[in-house]
Amino acid sequence: MLTTLAQRRPPAHVISIRKGEHRMWDDRFATQDYIFGTEPAEFLRKQVVHLPEMAKVLTVAEGEGRNATFLAQSGAKVTALEPSKHARAKARELARARGVDVTLIDADLRGWDWPEARFDVVLLCFAQFADVAFREDIFDGIGRALCPGGVALIHGFARRQLRYTSGGPKDVSQLYDLPLLRSAFPRWQVLHQADYDHDLSEGTGHCGTAALIDFVVRKPNR
Repeated sequence: MLTTLAQRRPPAHVISIRKGEHRMWDDRFATQDYIFGTEPAEFLRKQVVHLPEMAKVLTVAEGEGRNATFLAQSGAKVTALEPSKHARAKARELARARGVDVTLIDADLRGWDWPEARFDVVLLCFAQFADVAFREDIFDGIGRALCPGGVALIHGFARRQLRYTSGGPKDVSQLYDLPLLRSAFPRWQVLHQADYDHDLSEGTGHCGTAALIDFVVRKPNR
């Protein structure tokens, strides 16, 4: 049956939520300061050992470029998705200052057409402001975008983060625990997993004691 444009268009309240999300992040990134700093997440520094040589890496909701730039400095070919024009501008400047190339894509993950088996590694770092259904779509997209044997690097706030004021969502449904992530990637090889508290010092955006989750898994070869 032919689907009309009107039938394909999402409900008005969904459109307004998406616009509101973009405005929120654009407003937050509209400053000269790097609100999450210019150095990579400590998680990424430790887990970069899982990158193959000359890896093709996708970073999701990259923000101001700290992780993408670090990956490019490590020898990876990096594609970074980020919908905020202010964040992309800062990411572009950071990569230029560090002498590396990063491909920046203006992409709303809610409507992005995830590629099939194109990347060796996908990084999802502190990208948790998503409802449950949207989060499931993102996890499915990560699986689709990775080549067989590829690695997903996932890092974010644990459910205990509601006790702390160091950043992250205030909705517990948007926070992680290890059973949630293991169930999202069944039959994948777990390379590293951890649930712990740690003091963050990542600009003004992530500062203080935080409850964190690390999850590194390898996609099955078949």
